[in-house]
Amino acid sequence: MSADDQRLLKKLKTDMLSTIEYAPIWIIMAVALALGIGTMIGWRRVATTIGEKIGKKGMTYAQGMSAQMTAAVSIGLASYTGMPVSTTHVLSSSVAGTMLVDGGGLQKKTVTSILMAWVLTLPAAIILSGVLYWLSLKLI
Repeated sequence: MSADDQRLLKKLKTDMLSTIEYAPIWIIMAVALALGIGTMIGWRRVATTIGEKIGKKGMTYAQGMSAQMTAAVSIGLASYTGMPVSTTHVLSSSVAGTMLVDGGGLQKKTVTSILMAWVLTLPAAIILSGVLYWLSLKLI
């Protein structure tokens, strides 16, 4: 690894640590616990939607491997460059890509539902957090 690469990695590490170290450990633990519990409860529904309902045909092992490899590389590159991406968005899109290449086609209803969730999540989160913050200012 060249000296320039080492300097870049050191800068990326410093920049990343400064963005995540401000959160108290109890918040990190609470979020990890909530994500873990949510995954334990809803894993089957997510797996069924991604694996069986995006395409008109079920996924093959080769499609699953291709989608996972694409997601891993995409998420890895995004992490390396500091771009915020949703792992679910990347994996769902990767699965859709394998379905299109295979010629099986996509289930319009499922894809539309996923797209609507993606589009509506950001404004809904903005509005909800704004309302909750406004309420906390009024009540505290």
